[in-house]
Amino acid sequence: MIQQETNTVFTFRKVDFEKDAVLLHQWHHEPHVIPFWNQNFPFSQYAKHLKGLLSDRHQTLWIGMMNGEEMSYWETYWAKDDIIGRYYDAEPFDQGVHLLIGDPSYLGKGLAEPMLQSIMKQMFSDSRTARIVAEPDSRNTKMIHVFKKCGFVPQKELNLPDKQALFLICTREDFERRLTSDL
Repeated sequence: MIQQETNTVFTFRKVDFEKDAVLLHQWHHEPHVIPFWNQNFPFSQYAKHLKGLLSDRHQTLWIGMMNGEEMSYWETYWAKDDIIGRYYDAEPFDQGVHLLIGDPSYLGKGLAEPMLQSIMKQMFSDSRTARIVAEPDSRNTKMIHVFKKCGFVPQKELNLPDKQALFLICTREDFERRLTSDL
């Protein structure tokens, strides 16, 4: 949880299929999400996809909230057990992150950076994790900018099965340095 100066509180809770499937399906149909996630399936197909994600033990799905209001979707995962682990020399406890701001009314308000910092703090709370990786779509320049502001360093372009991506790594040291320099 991170609290901004404006008394904004960011929290995360695990996705619950029964509670969240309809909302996540709606978010994956938002025009700003479709080009980067490509999961704008009919509900029956999306529900099957979401159940598969929830049963995958290498990742955890989260609903991100601002002051208790659901507004974003997050996936954190063990990189070595993910497809990204085939594209770099993954350490056993490297973690990765995917995110989207689902509710369009929260776009353009500068929320992605503090929320990313918040989930990164949560991820780095596992003392075994020394690096967090991300692989946003190369066209998603806004998110790439946010990742860089949070301490991620571009490594290389990747041609992944579902997208052309920019592979980034943030070390614990770079993240902590960014946080202390922002104070």
